[in-house]
Amino acid sequence: MNEFELIDRFFTRTVPAGGLVRQGVGDDCALLDCGDRLLAVTTDLLLEGRHFLPGADPQALGHKALAVNLSDLAAAGAAPRAFQLALALPRADEAWLQAFCNGMFALADAHGCVLAGGDTTRVPQLGSAQSAPIDGPLTICITAIGELPREAVRTRGGARAGDDLWVSGTLGDARAALGCRQGELRGVPAAHVATFARSLDWPQPRVALGLTLRGLASAAIDVSDGLLGDLGHVLKRSRVGAAIEWERVPRSEALRSLPLEQQQQYALAGGDDYELLFTAAADHRADIEAAAAVASVPVARIGRIVAAVDGLRVCDALGAEVPVPWHAFDHFAG
Repeated sequence: MNEFELIDRFFTRTVPAGGLVRQGVGDDCALLDCGDRLLAVTTDLLLEGRHFLPGADPQALGHKALAVNLSDLAAAGAAPRAFQLALALPRADEAWLQAFCNGMFALADAHGCVLAGGDTTRVPQLGSAQSAPIDGPLTICITAIGELPREAVRTRGGARAGDDLWVSGTLGDARAALGCRQGELRGVPAAHVATFARSLDWPQPRVALGLTLRGLASAAIDVSDGLLGDLGHVLKRSRVGAAIEWERVPRSEALRSLPLEQQQQYALAGGDDYELLFTAAADHRADIEAAAAVASVPVARIGRIVAAVDGLRVCDALGAEVPVPWHAFDHFAG
């Protein structure tokens, strides 16, 4: 049972019509009906040893912990308003906490998002009578709240055959950073290592783009687990297929310096990019480009939505199918 089968089997329930919850489990945000406006609510948990390496820069960690939540709000087209923070700490380290808060609040202030409470606790030490105790993992959980007009609802389920497929920014650099840190990549120039590290440690939530795409994008998701995996969620909810043109997938010059197979693996299945992947009718192309210019975020048209019978294909410049042996990240795979 993989991560999403687990969610479907145990936690997905029918949302009662006419109640507070307009949209529940299965999208970037839950939507709560508050009359003329909707509240978008999302939660993300970062666990030491799973989502970040021990000894991670606390200022970058504070930024990222909030950024991954704001990225979900961006996919939903919601304006950030408030967030809550839950922390499980091995110890009360003042220097670490100050740096963490500096990173988190700088991003919060940039998006007008206010801390509205939370919880703190101390994680227990792990070990046995035969071994020295060690600190349990640092755990950071943020719930972010945004708002959007009722008429601006955008979910993963709105893609239609004939729509263009777009993505913001570049893909694959964050996964390349992990490859550098784990010894998977060697001999990478220092400038490229720095480019990769910025993407992994300081992701930029595309909030402004998410807002300008209201009324233009038919479906959207943020790329957290890898382009192919996250696109798969859109295709499943929308009951359509997709064709991606590999050469159109945006990559940094640093990533393009790697061997082609690694470029494809990292950009298509790497994850941790936190870019927006969205669909829109073909006659919105000029409007999409104008919206991206207003948001000061580059976007690339990487393919199209097709009938569901065609599934998901990646093709090269000559139209030949690109083999895709990789899978998006799954917490319970293997």
